Amino acid sequence: MSFSFGQSAVNGLWEGHFSYNSIRAIESGNTTLYAASENAIFSLDPLTQEITTLTTIDGLSGDYITAIKYSEEYDLLVIGYETGLMEVYNFSSKSVLKVVDILNKVTIPPENRRINDFYQNENLVYIATNYGISIYDLETLEFGDTYYIGSNGAQLQVRQIAVSNNDIYAATNFGLKRASLDNENLIDFQFWTTEFSGDFTALSVIQETLYTVKTDNRLYQLNGSVLDPVLSFSETILDLKPNASNFLIVTPSAVRYYQSDLTLIDTYSPPLEGDVNFTTAHFFNDSMYFGTEASGLLMTSENTQSNYTEVQPDGPLRNSPFSLHYAYENLWVTFGDYDQFFNPSPLRSYGFSYLENDTWTNISYDSLQEVINKPVFNLNAIAVNPVNSNQAFISSFQNGMLDFKKNISIELLDETNSALQSLVLAGSPNYKSIRLSGLKFDSQGSLWSLTSLVEDPLKKYSPDTAQWETYSFNAIIDDPINDELGFGALVIGPDGTKWVGSFSNGVIGFNENGNLIRQIKGEGAANLPTDEISALALDNNNILWIGTFKGLRILYNTSNFFTEDVISTAPIIILEEGLPKELLELQFITAILVDGGNNKWISTLDAGVFYLSSDGQETIYHFTEDNSPLPSNAVLTMAQNQNNGKIYFGTTRGLVAFNAGGSSPSTSLGEAHVYPNPVRPGFNLETDKIKIKNLSENVNLKITDVEGNLVAEAQSNTNLRFKGYNLEIDGGTAFWNGKNLRNRTVASGVYVVLVTDLDNLATKVLKIMLIRQ
Repeated sequence: MSFSFGQSAVNGLWEGHFSYNSIRAIESGNTTLYAASENAIFSLDPLTQEITTLTTIDGLSGDYITAIKYSEEYDLLVIGYETGLMEVYNFSSKSVLKVVDILNKVTIPPENRRINDFYQNENLVYIATNYGISIYDLETLEFGDTYYIGSNGAQLQVRQIAVSNNDIYAATNFGLKRASLDNENLIDFQFWTTEFSGDFTALSVIQETLYTVKTDNRLYQLNGSVLDPVLSFSETILDLKPNASNFLIVTPSAVRYYQSDLTLIDTYSPPLEGDVNFTTAHFFNDSMYFGTEASGLLMTSENTQSNYTEVQPDGPLRNSPFSLHYAYENLWVTFGDYDQFFNPSPLRSYGFSYLENDTWTNISYDSLQEVINKPVFNLNAIAVNPVNSNQAFISSFQNGMLDFKKNISIELLDETNSALQSLVLAGSPNYKSIRLSGLKFDSQGSLWSLTSLVEDPLKKYSPDTAQWETYSFNAIIDDPINDELGFGALVIGPDGTKWVGSFSNGVIGFNENGNLIRQIKGEGAANLPTDEISALALDNNNILWIGTFKGLRILYNTSNFFTEDVISTAPIIILEEGLPKELLELQFITAILVDGGNNKWISTLDAGVFYLSSDGQETIYHFTEDNSPLPSNAVLTMAQNQNNGKIYFGTTRGLVAFNAGGSSPSTSLGEAHVYPNPVRPGFNLETDKIKIKNLSENVNLKITDVEGNLVAEAQSNTNLRFKGYNLEIDGGTAFWNGKNLRNRTVASGVYVVLVTDLDNLATKVLKIMLIRQ
């Protein structure tokens, strides 16, 4: 069964920011090299050095890639996945054919559906899988036979396939299998013989001689009916690659280039800088290309193997963003994490990345170590100094906090040079673990943070004076070790109240002015579905949106939080097919983001992302991996550029962005303008719309023709976006589809926009030149 997907119109709204540092496979045609990273592909033209990417934005699934095969004859790229999904990319039509026959085969256990390799023989592609062998016809784009070649027809792992002298060979975990292609009944396992026993991992034919690899790290040569060991290695052989009359053997620490007579031509070692491990290699166009575990695709010419060049698309360090933060035209990304129980193990030695002017800068863990000379594991939350956009603070859930100044310095703040505290374990006085998270700057330029498992979890730091203040939660948490696993979410209200999400104690509100502290806890009066809080956000009306492990709650009365006798949260009740239902009931909510129009983006652990109207009653978008370029339904983190509405989604399989439009309101009308202007023929008024940007928070818009006749009118908080108005306002941006009060598209001409700020009666007059065909 197959489904064809071309680039849909919505894809113009999406962009991918994938990492290409972990290379899984390399292929080539006559003129182009193809490399597969974890869940994306890129191609390289060696003559022009042009690099082109192929990602979920283009229709790929976003699953983990395990094999690729390019067919020059059909100009098709066949992609195999860990899940058993197969995709065929047609370069002529720029479309993706999703082949789900293996993926949906109920008689094959999920762990056996993995595609391990492809072998093309004329128009047929033999697919090596964890259940056996299937055949796919590139001419008809249809499946042929499937061979279950284990004992009595059982499923078994086939790692690689090769054809020699009209015999097909299969390297399996239960021996080297062989059958004759002249036999038309290969679906019968009895026609497959086990030539040699053992656990075989690779297979290739070089100069009409068959070579194979076993798990004993030896290369074997088939001589008649004898399998002779010819080369032995001290580490795992990862790949065996033919190249005309020569071949490559890839191990983590070396790529060896041999002639067919086993004469060693060259040995390529990883670059001296950094910890580089090879994964695969490919000789193409007089150059050697090396796939690596975390350093991307490296290239060197045949006679300069000590000089490597990185060849890959721009992107972040990894495809596992844990925390995103957008500030001052920069997107910041960290990859270290902790689990839902605030356990930092296994410790993550990852760096961080930031996107500036459409270019990624990656700060590797090794480069951090060169400067600070201390471990800094599990980097998570990010906060950028509001008075110094080049200074970012990044929390470590093990070692403290990084103070990073772009192109200037990196400093680690820990228990030796700050008020940060390590948890204390009885009987282990030398144990150090500063589990820091939840960084936020307040309106006064002070940085607030949360440290788990310590007496004073809430801390205030002044970057200007380097002074610290610490605050205890002992009024509600007696034992910081046993009564609370950790704190994650932190938001700061306009009155200075710190709202804290905890694992065991619900939502904690704290204000140092008066030393006020109170919590929302329990399923009783507080009405929380669980005390495990995963996300918090204050909207533009100072309403607190609370994400939990089991659903969503709203705290409407935040102003009287410390004085009300009873504090209770409420679910949002919607009508679904005429029946009342709790919005996002039982969903594990990972993040909540409020945009300029007071609408809500809510991400979940397994249901993608929801974009809700300001009151939550309307679902404007629900993005999943099935209906959008999201590479995974597990969306852990979000960030938004409030100037243009672009929102970034960090998933467990990579980072993508959606151009939602809208923006936060401006403080005045001084920078208000129209875009595009002039509006030229060919501009799609219905879908792209004319934008009036940099509006203040509460405005009235009137659009008239040059004679003063009213064409369209809108007002903030009344003509909201997505409500079907011709002229609509979303935060600081208005959208006009070019239609008048009679719902007809206006003629070519000049149109006048009168903007009035309803709070201070300031006005601004703009003009639009509209040219229609």
